[in-house]
Amino acid sequence: MAVSPDQGSTGGGDAVTLGGSHFTGTVGVRYGSRQAASFTVVSDTTTATITPSGHGPVPVSVTTAGGTGVVGTFYYLPPPSFLVLPPSAGPLAGGNTVTLAGLGLYTTSEIRFGTQAAGFTVDSDGRLTVTVPAALSVGPVAVTVRTRGGIAGGVTYTYLGPPSITAVTPDSGSVDGGNLVVIIGTAFSYATSVSIGGTPVISYRIASDTEIDALVPAGALGPADVSITTLGGTTTASGAYTYLGRFAVLGGQSVTSTGLSGVTGDLGVSPGVSVTGFPPGQVNGTIHISDAAAVQAHADLVATYDNAAGRIPDAGVPGDLGGLTLAPGVYNAASSIGLTGTLTLDAQGDRNAEWIFQIGSTLTTATASRVLLSNGAMARNVIWQVGSSATLGTDTAFVGRILAAVSITVNAGVTVSGQTLARDGSVTLDTNTIVRPW
Repeated sequence: MAVSPDQGSTGGGDAVTLGGSHFTGTVGVRYGSRQAASFTVVSDTTTATITPSGHGPVPVSVTTAGGTGVVGTFYYLPPPSFLVLPPSAGPLAGGNTVTLAGLGLYTTSEIRFGTQAAGFTVDSDGRLTVTVPAALSVGPVAVTVRTRGGIAGGVTYTYLGPPSITAVTPDSGSVDGGNLVVIIGTAFSYATSVSIGGTPVISYRIASDTEIDALVPAGALGPADVSITTLGGTTTASGAYTYLGRFAVLGGQSVTSTGLSGVTGDLGVSPGVSVTGFPPGQVNGTIHISDAAAVQAHADLVATYDNAAGRIPDAGVPGDLGGLTLAPGVYNAASSIGLTGTLTLDAQGDRNAEWIFQIGSTLTTATASRVLLSNGAMARNVIWQVGSSATLGTDTAFVGRILAAVSITVNAGVTVSGQTLARDGSVTLDTNTIVRPW
């Protein structure tokens, strides 16, 4: 004798086949105390039935003119219940696995995410491992589980598109890291990792679906990729962050100061070993004399100088920059240039705007000249690549990173928001204020 299947929903309505003998002339089929919803005698040994509603295990009996006999037991199962263990989200392509936990899952026969069937493994009555199917569009879908006890739903799973990065603010900082950046983009809510230059950030906070705040790790001088991985995928913004040197002043042979110069940032020399005038000059940073940091800074200076010199110019510039307003770009002067009066650098609202000045020979500023930043221009984004030496005249207010092939002379009263970096020769200061702008 047999009852097949011997399990079904408490709500009834399941098709069950009874196997036995002497079924011809059957007048009644009961599941426990309840009549079957319907039955059909297929043969003397087989009867097809539809179950009534019920609860728990019940005997299945068949009544004929010859009497009543029990052919087996049918087990009424309650509908399953479940939830998707976090994270209940993943990529449009699917293929990831999630865990469903609940009750009454042992007889699971089908799982659907929206309209798509999912592959699954029954781990136990309370646990399923599911391979998520692909979807056509992002957003939540209903998850349903079918068992012999019925169908359960009321649970959602969210399909995610890959993230995107639109801005990193600020977009540069010291190679030492440790500063805070704000990354703006889309689809950040399920972020699992953030890296800059291939190195995981020190920490990060998901401020919203469009903002992540991160502490920058230490890195190598130059541009670095910013990558974010979420449950929806990975995006990389190439060169979106730039690591800048820690040095405000660097000489190839020596650094000399007269008077009370103040330097914010590191000061160093390499391959030379001479630093004089500190004190009375003050360094709000560290003095490096041909140590590992200075050697590396000199190598970085050489690389940055060569990179700036190798850029393709956008335009030429005249012998004197005074009175000009320049948009971002690469500007070239075959020989020397001077600055008398005011040079204005207009970023036109782009805080990432860059200026590179390629100067074939010398850079000289007149007394009380200045470089003025306008409309979001940033000092760290201005490079002066000088083919020989630079001389900043008395009381000049200068902006940018001076990369001189030979030497830099900074006369009395000059302020520099930037760097003074001399590749082969010396940096000479005289009661100046030099601040590294990051």
